[in-house]
Amino acid sequence: MRVSRISRKRMRVVFKSGFTLIELLVVMAIVAILTTISLASFRNVQIKARDGQRKSDLEQVQRALEFYLNDHGSYPLSSVGSIKVGAVTLDWKTRGAAGSEFVDANETVYMKELVGDPKASPNYCYLSNDTGSFYKIYAKLENANDPKAAGPYTCGGSSDYNYGVSSFDTTP
Repeated sequence: MRVSRISRKRMRVVFKSGFTLIELLVVMAIVAILTTISLASFRNVQIKARDGQRKSDLEQVQRALEFYLNDHGSYPLSSVGSIKVGAVTLDWKTRGAAGSEFVDANETVYMKELVGDPKASPNYCYLSNDTGSFYKIYAKLENANDPKAAGPYTCGGSSDYNYGVSSFDTTP
């Protein structure tokens, strides 16, 4: 009889050396919380990167428009949020589709491909007056708390835009 009591004690010791269900649940909860925090931080980094890309894109278009002004004496006209060079309306780059080449009738290339919004919804929007004496380009920043976010700006029938650049003689 004594042997069975010893083996029962050993069995109890073996079972007591593992983790309890509560300990496992606590560890799983901590891992879940840390994962959630890291994913939220990663999402914020992605938003800031796309907003930085939008600002850089509009600066590139702005430089191309200034070169166009230098060559032609006016900015291109606008057509429902797009740049119109002569009879050709240029398309902004979208996912799955290339943007138009920003080129004039003399085949001077101002941009190899007209850039577009990284998420493509809404895309950039271009406005100019009838004489081409000024322009405005708008984008929608995802981070509404960005120091450069303003607006809302209306362009092409939409007031979704909160960031803009313009020719030097006007404000967005």
